[in-house]
Amino acid sequence: MAFEGLSEKLEQVFKKLRSHGKLTENDVREAMREVRLALLEADVSYKVVKDFVNRVTEKAVGEEVLSSLTPAQQVIKIVNDELVALMGSDNERLALASKPPTIIMMCGLQGSGKTTHAAKLAKMLKADGHRPMLAACDIYRPAAIQQLQVVGERAGVKVFEMGQIDPVIIARQAVRYAKDYGHDYVILDTAGRLHIDTALMEELQNIKEATGPHEIMLVVDAMTGQDAVNVAKSFDDAIGINSVLMSKLDSDTRGGAALSVLAVTGKPIKFVGTGEKLDDFEKFHPSRMASRILGMGDVLTLIERAENVIDQKEAEKLTKKFTESRFDMNDLLDQIRQIRKMGKLKDIVSMFPGGSKVKEEDLDDRAFDRLEAIILSMTPAERAKPSIIDPKRKRRIAAGSGTKVEDINRLLKQFEQMQKMMKKLGGKGKKGRSFMRQAKRSFAGMNFDDMPGMPKGKK
Repeated sequence: MAFEGLSEKLEQVFKKLRSHGKLTENDVREAMREVRLALLEADVSYKVVKDFVNRVTEKAVGEEVLSSLTPAQQVIKIVNDELVALMGSDNERLALASKPPTIIMMCGLQGSGKTTHAAKLAKMLKADGHRPMLAACDIYRPAAIQQLQVVGERAGVKVFEMGQIDPVIIARQAVRYAKDYGHDYVILDTAGRLHIDTALMEELQNIKEATGPHEIMLVVDAMTGQDAVNVAKSFDDAIGINSVLMSKLDSDTRGGAALSVLAVTGKPIKFVGTGEKLDDFEKFHPSRMASRILGMGDVLTLIERAENVIDQKEAEKLTKKFTESRFDMNDLLDQIRQIRKMGKLKDIVSMFPGGSKVKEEDLDDRAFDRLEAIILSMTPAERAKPSIIDPKRKRRIAAGSGTKVEDINRLLKQFEQMQKMMKKLGGKGKKGRSFMRQAKRSFAGMNFDDMPGMPKGKK
């Protein structure tokens, strides 16, 4: 995930600050020099870094901070606040037309992920109760129209195309079609180039004049670093963009572009792509991203991911099972499969406070495979009533799942603890309390280190 290197370096800086107890002005300035180096190594714009460090230093060397009982914490808070301000104080909302349809014009260079992310945005809008439509305005790239049709079908949204004719005509007809058939969002997937050129900008300008888009969203590749910021500035100067969608933020990139875009262009990042699947797509929240960078986690985004993959009716059934103490291994298997839909284990753990400190090699996504194998090696009777599993059955389950008897014992022990916790939770449950709030409490009490396949003795 992006920002890992920056997070590690900032954690080292703050650890050194906390070890001082009482801070001097020299301590703060020395820490800010290290912060500056960390940001520059993360590929943040030099001017942005200079202004950021100056603002933090000015606030951090104040008498109020240095004489505080927790000066290091105060400095960290200042850094957090300035990071949030650097990326935008709030999540910027998507434009909404006073009279439908709302027209969103997607633009960007080839290879930025524009077509796929147009479908991701359409799927998100559909999940929010809208009727979006995709329009194939890229007539140059081989198979661009077919690609949009494929991802559009997977997203479950209409794709409007007229073949390889003038893209301005396609865009205009797409808007007319949306009005006639009740689509409230039209997402125009325009052509890109390998580089910025006059022909590209003229075509985009013509589509803009023909359709009057309510939002021009530029898709930029986070892996290109500061070049992504330069691309954003060039597009903004030429056609006037409203927002940025940053793709490939899950990659092993330094992430500096995300910290520089708003300061350099004045245009906010509204969405980020975090993977290859259509569901790997999030609204960009500056405060949550700042928390991730500083190793404080991002529990709110984690909960939102959980709510997206958990079926509400199934959740209600599961809650009822909790309260009636009928939770069994079949239910646990269902929950494991739901968790897997939320993404890689590393990404999930990194959203917990302190989770960024856990090394990737200490997390094994195959742990879920082993858990599934163990449960699937049980008979229906054993899954319904694990208490009947005696030593002989354990040996059979271990042989069938390719694990050890100790792994079976560990899982059964955890399952027993989970049942006790759920019984207690169910007994105290109040009418109307949401499933996710109950789940948050139960997760907080679980010891995942003891699950089969998880790292042992490492925090």
